[in-house]
Amino acid sequence: MFNVVLVEPEIPQNTGNIVRTCAATGAKLHLVRPLGFEVSDKYLKRAGLDYWSEVEIFYYDGIEEVFAKFPHSRFFFFTTKGLKRHSDAELAEGDFLVFGKESKGLPEELLKNNRENCLRIPMIGETRSLNLSNSVAIAVYEGLRQLDFEGFKTEGQLHNLKW
Repeated sequence: MFNVVLVEPEIPQNTGNIVRTCAATGAKLHLVRPLGFEVSDKYLKRAGLDYWSEVEIFYYDGIEEVFAKFPHSRFFFFTTKGLKRHSDAELAEGDFLVFGKESKGLPEELLKNNRENCLRIPMIGETRSLNLSNSVAIAVYEGLRQLDFEGFKTEGQLHNLKW
């Protein structure tokens, strides 16, 4: 499915929530160090609940390491500075969705070098940014929507309820 890349995430609860999103969608998680927490952090584990064993997680010492390992892959960089909306990109299975740290986002140089693949999630007013785990969920589910949720349970279960 999709690959979620977190570059230097700082808040354990966000990463834990993202683990849960990855488990629910089959996305792989790529964590770029330094991390702002220990992987054994109790808040990280609590937020991810018992989904850690259901997610493929990879660790890197820099974003360049990710690019080197997957040289023929497509990378999309999520930033408030993006020229295109996230829903305007044509996402495909296997794409890498890259997100920066909560306090600063992605490095400016990285964004300049990848201008055409920088995407933004629209917001109103002077809102600075969305929560990282919410942004990841929006991006992954937009990709799944574009793939028509192939392989996912999409029918409701209301018919099983006793009214």
